[in-house]
Amino acid sequence: MTAPIPRDIPDLPALPRTAPQLLPSVVPARAVVPPVRRPLTAVYRLALALLATAAVLTEILLGSPTRVLSYFVIQSTALLALVTFASARRAWTARHPLPGAVTGAALLYVVVAALVHHIALTDASPAYAMTAGASGDAAWLEPVAGHLLHTVLPVAALLDWLVLTPPARMHLRQATTWLLYPLAYLAFTLTRGELLPGSAARYLYPFLDVARHGYRSVLANALLVGLAIYAVAVVLVALDHTRPKTRFRL
Repeated sequence: MTAPIPRDIPDLPALPRTAPQLLPSVVPARAVVPPVRRPLTAVYRLALALLATAAVLTEILLGSPTRVLSYFVIQSTALLALVTFASARRAWTARHPLPGAVTGAALLYVVVAALVHHIALTDASPAYAMTAGASGDAAWLEPVAGHLLHTVLPVAALLDWLVLTPPARMHLRQATTWLLYPLAYLAFTLTRGELLPGSAARYLYPFLDVARHGYRSVLANALLVGLAIYAVAVVLVALDHTRPKTRFRL
């Protein structure tokens, strides 16, 4: 004969009445979502990188290389060329895109350089120019390069970000980090001006000309520009989290 099965087994713990909570996964989404090749995106970004490189090289050939390379717009465009070239390679070889902190910084700097040029430098007195210009058959190169640097490339970079880049990859905390380079550039350009006391081009931008305005006005101008840069960064982050996700992969 077999013993009867007891109704309750006191040694076993009671079963929970609610379903157990699953722990959040620490695996990023990109680790489980396989990347795909995006040849048209790669071609667009490669063309953007080549245009940026051509504009920078043109300005260097038309002027003094050390002076041209000291301009914020030249440095930011060179960064854009490197970032878009790397992004093009990743899109062509089906690799994960660059971090949003990197692509966002490159976009922010070229957009800010374009805004400063069109708002503060177009009608500046004395006239703003990175080079002395070219003469003869090469006279058309300077305005073409300037148009590329201050209009075409920033618009093309914005289109790449809006249409070809996945959304929600920037974060508000990165906006403060992105200010480190403009702050370092301010220190660089003011130090450069102090080290070239006899040069007519010691200060690269009219609103940062200490010889004409003094340090008090220059630092006030720099503060306004810094606040504008931060505002643009916040707008980009907000747009990044509100723009719709594209459903096609070029």
